[in-house]
Amino acid sequence: MYFIGYDLGSSSLKTALVDSETGETLTVIKTPAEELGIDAPRAGWAEQDPELWWRCICEGTRELLSDTGVAPEAISGIGIAYQMHGLVTLDAEGRSVRPAIIWCDSRAISIGDQTLEELGETRCQAQLLNVPGNFTASKLRWMQQEEPEAFQKTRTFLLPGDYIAYRFTGKPQTTASGLSEGILWDFQKGQPAHWLLEHWGMPDALVPEIVPTFGHQAEVSQAGARATGLKEGTPILYRAGDQPNNAFTLNVLEPGIVAATGGTSGVLYGITDSPEVKELQRFNHFLHVNHAPERLRIGQLLCINGAGSLYRWLKDQLNVSGYNQMNALAEAIPVGSDGLICFPFGNGAERMLKNKSIGACFSGLEFNRHHKGHLCRAALEGIAFAFRYGMELMEGSGVPFKTIRAGNDNLFQSNIFTTTLAALGQTPIELFEVTGAVGAARACMVEQLGLEETIKRAAGKDYLATVLPDKEDEAYQKAYLKWKTELQNNLN
Repeated sequence: MYFIGYDLGSSSLKTALVDSETGETLTVIKTPAEELGIDAPRAGWAEQDPELWWRCICEGTRELLSDTGVAPEAISGIGIAYQMHGLVTLDAEGRSVRPAIIWCDSRAISIGDQTLEELGETRCQAQLLNVPGNFTASKLRWMQQEEPEAFQKTRTFLLPGDYIAYRFTGKPQTTASGLSEGILWDFQKGQPAHWLLEHWGMPDALVPEIVPTFGHQAEVSQAGARATGLKEGTPILYRAGDQPNNAFTLNVLEPGIVAATGGTSGVLYGITDSPEVKELQRFNHFLHVNHAPERLRIGQLLCINGAGSLYRWLKDQLNVSGYNQMNALAEAIPVGSDGLICFPFGNGAERMLKNKSIGACFSGLEFNRHHKGHLCRAALEGIAFAFRYGMELMEGSGVPFKTIRAGNDNLFQSNIFTTTLAALGQTPIELFEVTGAVGAARACMVEQLGLEETIKRAAGKDYLATVLPDKEDEAYQKAYLKWKTELQNNLN
């Protein structure tokens, strides 16, 4: 028997098949072959059609079953990981009212700021553990104010992973962890923040049914089975946002070890057992997948919107064969990129910069000195410098960095990126040959085995290598200091 895990990002869907007894990975496929597009009808907006996600699910599932020869009856459960903070709204017939407003959309920043002013920082800190910011709740409020007709048609809201589960089952559901990532969870009361919806004049009925993160949530309907090729009645056993899921996948469940990703965005995700928060403005706090009322586990997340998105943009401009060629060009350039500096902040407002949109740029470019290799190295260093800047903010808020764990994909496949980050933080980086889709599939094991036994069976399967900090890191520190100084000048 087998489990299927999905990891829905903003650029692609990954679908994994694992053995339901051992957690062994059989295959992982990516859909579509090219990266998904993001629509930007206005500056600072970012939207995707939820139907496009569902088409990827259907295509990916059928391809996986066809390639492996596994019968639909052999699939014992489904796990779903998804891009966080998005907003999908459904009407009375269960159709999406408008395109999904996704994580890197900046339109609701002013609404979050206004709501913070109305509610007060003390209440937000005590009950939401976050400021409203530019998250799902604020996007819903934007829709209420700016698209009142569409809002009036809305009967419920969902996060992107909730929408995928809904298309499978026909049941609009979410999780407490999901509501916390949307800034719609009251941490003091342990329930949805009904008072926030009331503050905005929104009905409680908008909140979908809440199901546990792990365990039997719903079953694939006849329509879901017909569309995907799965068997009707196959259970949904897990769902979580991509960053909590990535942490679970890497066995980051306790304080001290930090999970990192370097995809379209860059993320650092640590764990705390304290409900006290020191920093509200720059990073966020969500219920982690293993949180329980009697055993607090809160994820602290810092996001860098402009990370892999910068490297992808650069690839499209340089007329190169792909990322491997870019990495090879960069390897020929010394640390510091011969004075060329890159700021990767071109993918919307950066929360760690207090929601400022300063844009991406190259600084110090000399036409007679710098070429493609310098651009590639400066981009990789600039992203690594942004990670280190975020680490310093989190360290200042009490998050320890004993070890960083990451999947061996995207930016972490670049030797320059990983060695730069390890050197700057003097922190070892453990790399694992695993994806979030595999983690989502393995999470299905928890219902029968429990969390501890599931982690035990998966431990050691995916370990690849450890990147140790360079002891002679003066060149890295010098380049980073130059970058940070210029960043501060730009922010001021």
